[in-house]
Amino acid sequence: MTDRPFRALAFSLLASTALATPAVAQSGPNDTPPPPAAQVRQDGQVPDQTEIVVTAQKREENIQNVPVSIQAIGTRRLDQLNISNFEQYTRQLPSVSFQTAQPGVTVVYMRGVASGGDGNHSGPLPSVGTYLDEQPVTTIGGTLDVHIYDIARIESLAGPQGTLYGASSEAGTIRIITNKPELNRFSGRLDLEGNAVAHGGLGGKAEGMVNVPLAKMAALRLVGFYERDAGFIDNVLGQRQYCGTATADGCLLDGISFNNAGLVRKNINKQEVYGGRAALKIDLDDNWTVTPTILHQTLHADGNFSFDPKLGDLKVDRFFDEYRKDRFTQAALTIQGKLANFDVTYAGAYLDRKDESFSDYTDYSDAYDQLYSAAGGLANYFYFQDAAGDTIDPRQTILGTDHFRKMSQEFRIASPVDNPFRVIAGAFYQRQSNDIFQNYMVRNLAPDLSVNGMPGTLWLTKQKRVDKDYALFGEASLDVVPTVTLTAGGRLFRYDNSLFGFFGFGRNPAYFQGADDNPPPNAAGSSRTGVAGCYTTSGDTLRDSQLNGTDTSLLLANVIAGTPCTNLADFVDGRLVPKRAKGHGFTHRLNAQWKPHQGLMFYATWSRGFRPGGINRRATIAPYDPDYLNNWELGWKATLLGGRLRWNGAVYHQIWRKFQYAFLGANSFTEIHNGSDARINGVETDLNYVFGGLSLSGSAAYTDAKTRQNICSIDGDNALCNGLAADFIAAPKGTRLPVTPKVKATATARYAWNVGPAAKAHVQGSVSYKSSAAANLRTAIQLVGTGEIVDPNSYMGRIRAATVFDAFAGVDWDRLSLEGFVTNLFDKREELSRTVACSSCERVLVVPGRPRTIGIRAGIKF
Repeated sequence: MTDRPFRALAFSLLASTALATPAVAQSGPNDTPPPPAAQVRQDGQVPDQTEIVVTAQKREENIQNVPVSIQAIGTRRLDQLNISNFEQYTRQLPSVSFQTAQPGVTVVYMRGVASGGDGNHSGPLPSVGTYLDEQPVTTIGGTLDVHIYDIARIESLAGPQGTLYGASSEAGTIRIITNKPELNRFSGRLDLEGNAVAHGGLGGKAEGMVNVPLAKMAALRLVGFYERDAGFIDNVLGQRQYCGTATADGCLLDGISFNNAGLVRKNINKQEVYGGRAALKIDLDDNWTVTPTILHQTLHADGNFSFDPKLGDLKVDRFFDEYRKDRFTQAALTIQGKLANFDVTYAGAYLDRKDESFSDYTDYSDAYDQLYSAAGGLANYFYFQDAAGDTIDPRQTILGTDHFRKMSQEFRIASPVDNPFRVIAGAFYQRQSNDIFQNYMVRNLAPDLSVNGMPGTLWLTKQKRVDKDYALFGEASLDVVPTVTLTAGGRLFRYDNSLFGFFGFGRNPAYFQGADDNPPPNAAGSSRTGVAGCYTTSGDTLRDSQLNGTDTSLLLANVIAGTPCTNLADFVDGRLVPKRAKGHGFTHRLNAQWKPHQGLMFYATWSRGFRPGGINRRATIAPYDPDYLNNWELGWKATLLGGRLRWNGAVYHQIWRKFQYAFLGANSFTEIHNGSDARINGVETDLNYVFGGLSLSGSAAYTDAKTRQNICSIDGDNALCNGLAADFIAAPKGTRLPVTPKVKATATARYAWNVGPAAKAHVQGSVSYKSSAAANLRTAIQLVGTGEIVDPNSYMGRIRAATVFDAFAGVDWDRLSLEGFVTNLFDKREELSRTVACSSCERVLVVPGRPRTIGIRAGIKF
């Protein structure tokens, strides 16, 4: 199905919500008892956080009764803060940090469990799980940026969730819970917004929802949305000059020169998001409910979302028009019922995500030109030639596609929640695959210099990755006395991960001279990787076969269509099979909670999470092992002043054993190693206070995450960090882990008052702060060519500290609402990520948050 029908569906749904016959709005069903009178505001509204029922422990519970460090952003607060995407809601979650290149290309971290360099399609699995309702939607390429509208709540569970949630929840879990169909009322809403971005253009969004009872036992809920975000990055004039005349120690920059004059324009990073969601709820009887759902979303982004500080604020120079299109569809089925007094749940889902991009890779050509001229006089870029042997423009582009498919199934059973002894147990299975395609292209590149059979392709990555997880899990809780509860849980897990296919340069065997000191007469080829590393009928690689003088060097047929041969595999009994990483183990959670009196709880937790090991593509690099996170935590939850004040918090100590970290090694191959241990100490807290029409809320996290031993530049048991043979200290003991700020905090104040008999006005201000953070774990790397050891942070710099203010003011009537807002009030340049344009150059790129945005939004409910 194409995206055009989905776009049409979204618009037609919005139109239908606007035209639907109004009905009297009434409260939806709520299984929790109503709050005491002291918890009700003067305007008749209940404080948002107090009324939230969460399902963090696979049961419905009031958030104040859950002995877990959890933050929840409910429906009302999501609306008040005008939250519609990942960047906006994670600003309210101090324990969460992330790296991003642009929307939808984001790797999430929690509580400082971050080594940087994650997110590569061949790299480590995520350490934070993301769930949409009951189903995991975590993918290797980045967290799904689900559009936030008509959402019941977002739950953030900090710390290892290895008992109930499994492998991708080593450091924590984020759950997006949608509003479900309601059987007893027709309702709907329509919301419109227009905005203007400083240094950019105009944007806006249209969102709608309608809930339709179909019969006494069935209801349908439809959601549609369209959002257009204005660009604010300018593509400015840039020029590149390449080597020409060779010299004794390099070259003169008198070769090919070009500029991007035809692509100079403002606001190149525009994007639009559109899609819809449908949920059908069927009550088969008083005990059994079936809820199928489907979600589709498309994101189309143009341009580049980073800027080069050397060129000026929000300015970059790109030499090709770039784009990205991220489409995903998720279908899910949840069945809930009872067997005797036990609650039974089945949750199954299938996710299909296709992420296509076209990117400028010119910076690599520029860097390699300088690199190879300095390394040995390979000047004039003579290995970039056309079929006639003439030197050509070496600029590169990447056409890439990641096609993710994910199927998950979970079955669980739980005893009655009001029993003094309670159990929950279940089984889980998931299979996720990724068809990886990366085509690095140089226009007019000669066929002999290209990947075999693909003229113009300098480098090809085409692989199939499959990750499978199996688990049995359970938890048991015992009320020893009415005020003390003990909980013990565990998860038996097994994983089976595989990688199969081709990556690398082409190889013209006629150029091979039989030894590594006689490489092919083009540096684009390789005597080790790419076709040279493909398997032959003898079981040797082509390189080894020819070096050893083996009689036969016939390449085996490819196993992935569209590749010249296979170099990422194992040769077993005359055939090629995927490279695999398998393992099994056990994680646990032990918890004790004490409630000395009503409204006050203390708890202690010892838990463990894990992340599976995996495969390095480079044959000389060993597979990497699983890493484990041990967590010791003390927490409290207090509801005071008759319910007007709520204060929750936790203090924790974590040991991250042999953590995985990824970086770009030689030839820009991603390498994954197991580093040393890290210890992470921290405090997190959130506070809510309500008095009359005034509501105050705030949350903060302090994270101190450091390595416990030296990290050597080479991997393995023989690494000594002695500085000999490139075995130097890449990160000394006590190095702070990257990405996560030491301090992150947010606060919001809102005041509402009556305006006449039928309206309420409000003003709201919020502020968020994060301290600076390192962008790179390593403090020493060795430059290819020169062999010089440098600190990458010396030219990358740190992710800078930032304070961002937002302001809102509006009026609400019974069914209508109108609000004006300013986000990033003082137009601060918040840095979301900081990186370099390529592994061999020092061109720093910064991904900024959105500049000041002024807007107005209006809504109608019926």
